[in-house]
Amino acid sequence: MNNVRTIAFAILLLASCTSKQNDYDASGTFEAVETIISAEANGAIKTLDIQEGQQLQAGQVIGYVDTTQLYLKKRQLQSQIGAVLSKKPNVAIQVAALQEQLSQAIREQQRIANMAKADAATPKQLDDANAQVAVIKKQIAAQQSTLGITSTSITQEASPLEIQIAQLEDQLAKSYIINPVDGTVLVKYAEANEMAAVGKPLYKIANLSSIILRAYVTGPQFAQLEINQQVTVLVDGEDGKYREYEGIVEWISDKAEFTPKTIQTKDERENLVYAVKIKVKNDGLLKIGMYGEVRFDSR
Repeated sequence: MNNVRTIAFAILLLASCTSKQNDYDASGTFEAVETIISAEANGAIKTLDIQEGQQLQAGQVIGYVDTTQLYLKKRQLQSQIGAVLSKKPNVAIQVAALQEQLSQAIREQQRIANMAKADAATPKQLDDANAQVAVIKKQIAAQQSTLGITSTSITQEASPLEIQIAQLEDQLAKSYIINPVDGTVLVKYAEANEMAAVGKPLYKIANLSSIILRAYVTGPQFAQLEINQQVTVLVDGEDGKYREYEGIVEWISDKAEFTPKTIQTKDERENLVYAVKIKVKNDGLLKIGMYGEVRFDSR
């Protein structure tokens, strides 16, 4: 009698498993777009205020790398620029004396011109006065040209220092650790007081509000799918029941591959399958690496 009961129970269990297996068309695991955030500056990490599992917003400042040396270098360059630019000549002051001579020569030119009209001065005196005005004007033009060239040269000498300051300001900005995307911290790789270097991973983040089920379908199933098609995603729930989610097919591979060892398709591991990505809105219960099944029809 006991043997009969055992056999009956095994038959029911097998039937239940078979029914559950046949209730989906493909299976796979959940994944998300994971981003590794790395340091963009060298130095000691002063603060890194994040914890694994923490929700972060894009643009949120979560820490910074020591900027003391960068700040001091910027101050040094600013002082150098000030010293260089102090050598620039004051064109107005340096030509002031010639401008006064020109004003005096013009007055003398006008006086002699009036005298020449009254025959009180000779033409030679008027020519000499005109020549004097012309000479002083040329002297002023030459002086302004020389001073202008000197001023431009000094400005150009300061230009590389200004570029270095701009580079330092960029490095100072990158010393702040700013989270670039909305998401959940998956792994934290660094702690405060550790040394950071450009490219050193600090943490890994992923947006889990929507999650991707990467499933695999056989050749016959491949023809049934299309981009933006709505499907049903099944995840193991309580009491052996499924939790159901709406999913949207957002990518279908156009290249066949051998079935991954961990994946069981409806047709018992066909040799070649096609990968598909199904986007599912996450209610907080779906986790990266969790198994899920997909149902294409309306059973």
